[in-house]
Amino acid sequence: MISRQRPLPYRAGTAVTAVVLTLSLSACGSAGADGGDDAGATGGGSISVAVTDPIQTIPARQTVAYDLNMAVWSPLTWVDAEGELTYVAAESIESDDATTWTVTLRDGWTFHDGTPVTAQSYVDSWNAVAYGPDAFENSGQLAGIAGYDDLNPAEGDPETTEMSGLAVTDDLTFTVTLDGPDGQFPMQVSQAQTAMYPMPASALEDMDAYNTHPVGNGPFQVVGDYVENEPIETEAYPDYQGTAPTVDAITFVPYADATTAYTDVQAGNIDVASVPAARLPQASGDFGERLYTFEAPGISFLGLPLWDERYEDVRVRQAISMAIDRETISDVVYGGLYTPATAFTPAVEAGTPEGICGDFCAYDPTAAKALLDEAGGFDGTIDIYFPGGIGLDELYKAIANQLRQNLGVEAVATPSADWAEFSEKRSAGDIDGPFFSRWGALYPSQQNTLRSFFVENGGCPNCIPYYEDDVADLIAAADAEADPDAAGAAYAAVQELLLEDFPAPPLFFETYSYVTSERVAELPTSAVGNPTFSAVVLAEGA
Repeated sequence: MISRQRPLPYRAGTAVTAVVLTLSLSACGSAGADGGDDAGATGGGSISVAVTDPIQTIPARQTVAYDLNMAVWSPLTWVDAEGELTYVAAESIESDDATTWTVTLRDGWTFHDGTPVTAQSYVDSWNAVAYGPDAFENSGQLAGIAGYDDLNPAEGDPETTEMSGLAVTDDLTFTVTLDGPDGQFPMQVSQAQTAMYPMPASALEDMDAYNTHPVGNGPFQVVGDYVENEPIETEAYPDYQGTAPTVDAITFVPYADATTAYTDVQAGNIDVASVPAARLPQASGDFGERLYTFEAPGISFLGLPLWDERYEDVRVRQAISMAIDRETISDVVYGGLYTPATAFTPAVEAGTPEGICGDFCAYDPTAAKALLDEAGGFDGTIDIYFPGGIGLDELYKAIANQLRQNLGVEAVATPSADWAEFSEKRSAGDIDGPFFSRWGALYPSQQNTLRSFFVENGGCPNCIPYYEDDVADLIAAADAEADPDAAGAAYAAVQELLLEDFPAPPLFFETYSYVTSERVAELPTSAVGNPTFSAVVLAEGA
């Protein structure tokens, strides 16, 4: 049942690379936390945040500017840390058949240039982003809308500039018709799906100028212009109609080195930074309660080269999984901040059947060696390959050591020169051993993770080179479920099927960790695992 590898085209660029480098669905929810009861009033003060220099600030193009985007723009919906979906810029998102959705916007919202945010703003923005020849990096987030393929023909130029699935009803209402029923649509327009953000008409006239001075509809507006490698200053937008931010200003400070940012937080030179992998074991000792570790919709696997006949026997794949001591690796490499994975999707995604992996994700070196022997052993060396330069050396050296010791097979871990080299080889299937594989979902649904790994062109090419029609059909059936509980159960059924073939060992449910200066009293998060900077609480006197 294991499919053979084939090189894949890739059109659905998402947060995967960005996260690597650093590191309840309801169609009728109540009015959102950003509903606007206290619009216009802030708590005062400012914070500074360490970021990777974005280069691209436009939501549909950015790959590392999520924090900036989520400050300058507001999404249609928001998923909080408990997985509850509420409305932000949308008044409602409704459907009778999960295929055609009616989006009604809140009245009175404006972009930072003072122009109104209308239904036409969304339709024009989404059509522009979906237009294939312009190659927006995050265009794939719109791929489920009817007519997307017309703007992205396999050959030649598109014959239209508009998706047939979008229609404006009035200033505050538009409809979205999808290629098929998808009950997860309201979650797909939440905070981290930045391609779904609206842009003002001026942006569509000059995207280069828009990248230099982005104009959003969110709680903070950019002050001045974006200049590469210079801090990006933002201030609270006085006419913002959502929930007022708790601070007056945020400065996003670019760092080329995450460790430098970490030490700058220690020194009080900056307020918030993510924790580089090499500092995870010591972060608690360095910062105490000022270390924030958020559950995240991220999961890592040990990808396997299913095009290599040595990995064809499922018992070989299961033996490799059982020979890995995830708990010890988490303690030593991640300071105990990662959780050994027990399913094929992150625990934070609703309905994830935790524990479904059973014995195959439990450390049992004796059973692992017996299973490998039963399969006829392993011929040659297990050559583990991973992207170099992003702090993964200790992880893959540990895995190689455990496979060598527990399976009696020579195993080595070798880094690539850089991410680009690794990505090119994995996409081409030019790897002859286990490899780095992970996905950080942009919305906390099993759909996003399962599609990305197990649907061809789903988002993470060859992360797990296993694309079976029956798996894709089950995922599509789960997509069609409008009821959240039914959808969760249907996606769990997909995992039952995956367990039979066990195409790759799940490794860790990920967390995203941040440290703060003494000026920060509380750093809140949401379902996507990033800090919610518009709601940060400053210490008294900060």
